[in-house]
Amino acid sequence: MAMDASKKEVVAVLEKVISIVNKMGVTIEEFRPGNVRVRLPKEPNVNHVGMVYAGSLFSLGDYTGGVLFISCFDLKKYYPIVKEASIAFKRPATTDVTIEASLTPAEIEDLKEKADNAGKADLIKEFELKDADGSVCCVFKGNFQLRKV
Repeated sequence: MAMDASKKEVVAVLEKVISIVNKMGVTIEEFRPGNVRVRLPKEPNVNHVGMVYAGSLFSLGDYTGGVLFISCFDLKKYYPIVKEASIAFKRPATTDVTIEASLTPAEIEDLKEKADNAGKADLIKEFELKDADGSVCCVFKGNFQLRKV
């Protein structure tokens, strides 16, 4: 699905706002409310043995959580943070890596309601990081929090 001009502008900002993520070459391929797909290129994210660097994979998971929240919530009212995160490495990543992440409309409304009432709302999400053939390389688990401005 093609992005309209306003979404392209938001994506352009998101791809540059965290300088290390920009240097990693991360791109946002899909950006719809509650649905995002983010890509990490193999180059320049290669370690000493030719695999995708573990730190880059972890950063991709963390970053994707923020992109997902931003696709759903008005940053003038809410902002996301990560409270805790982990990654389980399943197999070496030797190609570009992608993550598809989503929130259902019910999850979005629940988070808004909780944040509006308590000033914050927690959400635990897992994202599968997949290589070019669709194989799961690792699973990122984030304990994210939506905070009211």
